[in-house]
Amino acid sequence: MLLGCIGDDFTGSSDLANMLAKSGMKTIQYCGVPDGPADASVEAGVVALKSRTIPVADAVRQSLEAVEWLLEQGAQQIYFKYCSTFDSTPEGNIGPVIDALMERLGAEQTVVCPAFPATGRTVYQGHLFVNDRLLSESGMEHHPLTPMRDADIRRWLAPQTTGSVGHVGAQTVRDGADAIKEALREEAANGRTLIVVDTIADDDLHQIGAAVRDMKLVTGGSGLGLGLPANFRDAGLLGQGGAGWQGSSGRAAILSGSCSGQTRRQIGEYAAANPALKIEPEAVLSGEMTPQAAVAWVKEQPAGIAPLVYSSADPDVVRAAQAAFGREEVASALEGFFAAAAVQLVADGYERLVVAGGETSGAVVEALDLLALDVGPEIAPGVPALKAAGRPVFVALKSGNFGDDVFFAKALDVLKGDAT
Repeated sequence: MLLGCIGDDFTGSSDLANMLAKSGMKTIQYCGVPDGPADASVEAGVVALKSRTIPVADAVRQSLEAVEWLLEQGAQQIYFKYCSTFDSTPEGNIGPVIDALMERLGAEQTVVCPAFPATGRTVYQGHLFVNDRLLSESGMEHHPLTPMRDADIRRWLAPQTTGSVGHVGAQTVRDGADAIKEALREEAANGRTLIVVDTIADDDLHQIGAAVRDMKLVTGGSGLGLGLPANFRDAGLLGQGGAGWQGSSGRAAILSGSCSGQTRRQIGEYAAANPALKIEPEAVLSGEMTPQAAVAWVKEQPAGIAPLVYSSADPDVVRAAQAAFGREEVASALEGFFAAAAVQLVADGYERLVVAGGETSGAVVEALDLLALDVGPEIAPGVPALKAAGRPVFVALKSGNFGDDVFFAKALDVLKGDAT
């Protein structure tokens, strides 16, 4: 293993795995820390955790367990991957995990690079944008678990870390890898250890990747995965990448727990022509709606159609449910609902599952005990097709804002092998 990666959720980890596989690295996504060694052919190992919104101490512990396993596999560089919208609270979990990894690796400095221009996430003057909107005006300010109310990543990160936050601006990045390295040295001389790097275009990621070739730890969104494989390729360390993709024409279903604006648009597009069942939090919490009832409804739909089961709702509806029942209670109930539904669907022979939402995806993958996932073709920027190793289970794990309006139909086609 050359590059060892730790993802703080399952959709983000598949996003990164997709990026590395497209760049020619033999990549496997592991769901949790494996019990045994990686296959010798793996060049990039991505350990997916569900640590984004758990207590800080648990996130740190799990991340340290992951880095120990990755180091045992020979990883030469560690990559901590978080969301391209920097999902966190002022207490963490991003900052505390970075601090712990830096201490374990003896890293004196690292970069903080959440940008992913292909999906509209850019950083300019330290501020994170989603398309043409500041993060704090993009809809992410309404996120039910990690509301992002400040677009200045330097300011948002500072209270989370014991280190000092620095910045490398867009003009320096535009001047190339050597200029970035010099700026990083200047920040180090001034005692700054966590450096937010402006990123506006894909070429910036390539330049940043070259500049951090010798760093023990890098951190960012999946976009930075564009710039790292070339370092190993230039050193003559990469093989021929992965094998070809074969999909499944088996039965399919879509499960959506994401409340993002983009996912709601995707639901509207898909539900206009396909059967869809809306799940109300109150019905789940009261026991009126059960996973068994939802699966029974799915199985009643015409053959050859992938039914959609969704709990996605407008922010006002989500806030009302949280106020009535508690934020954690609502999130836990819905995650458990979709996880149980997924387990029953797979047991009943469903082979293709499209899952929307980071927390929902994590709950589904853990419940299905998908220990390792082979990376297939890209469905949309940041979303690959995935196949469970040794099992006829094919999944697409989508972060809330990813994909165009017809994503669900595309995902089903790619998982089937009809579109690559």
